[in-house]
Amino acid sequence: MTLILTTEDVVSVVVVARGVVGPPQGQWTYADYAAIPEDGKRYEIIQGVLYMSPSPNFRHQRSITRFIHYLFVQVEQAGFGQVLPAPFDVELGPGNVVQPDIVVVLKANEERLEPGKLVGAPDLVVEIALPSTSGYDRREKQDAYARAGVPEYWIADPAAQTIEVLVLEQGVYSSSGVFQNQALLPSQVIPDLAVKVAQFFA
Repeated sequence: MTLILTTEDVVSVVVVARGVVGPPQGQWTYADYAAIPEDGKRYEIIQGVLYMSPSPNFRHQRSITRFIHYLFVQVEQAGFGQVLPAPFDVELGPGNVVQPDIVVVLKANEERLEPGKLVGAPDLVVEIALPSTSGYDRREKQDAYARAGVPEYWIADPAAQTIEVLVLEQGVYSSSGVFQNQALLPSQVIPDLAVKVAQFFA
C-alpha cells in the first residue's frame, strides 16, 4: 500500500506527493517537475510518479560533507571528472528525475552536464541511507538507477558506518560486498580509491 500525503504534511519517510499542481501521477515529466514553485520540499520523479522526501538530518549532512571531501580529492583533484552533491537534478530518462546525495561524472561523460542538471546516467551514485529513506533508496531508486545504466551505486549507512558497493551487471545490480572500518572500496569507477571506509564517517 502506497502512502499519499499532501505537501502540507511533514513527512518522516519518502511518500508519493499529492496536492502539487501538475499532471496525474504516472505522467510527470522534467518540465512539470521544473515548474513546481520553490516550497522547501524535496521532490523526485520515478516512472512518472512524483515523490516527496523528508528533509535531511544532521547525520545525513555530516556524512555528505565527508564523502564530498574525499571524493573531491580522489576524483576532481586527480583530474578524473566531477563530483556533485545534492541538490542537483539528474534526468535519468523520460519520467525519471532524481537528486542523488552525490554523483560522480567522469571526464568521458561530462558532455551530459547541462546548466542546472545532468542528462543521462552518472558514472557513480552515492546515497546516504537513513531509516526514513533506505527502503526508497533500495527499491524505487535502485531500480531507476539500474534501468538508466548507472554502472556503480554505493549505499552508505551512517548508523552502521558501512558502505555497500553495487555494480551493474547485465542490467541488474550485484553486490560487491558491505564494507566497514579499515576496508578499501573495490570501486570500478574510481580505481585505487585510497580512502578507508571509516574515514567517510569519521
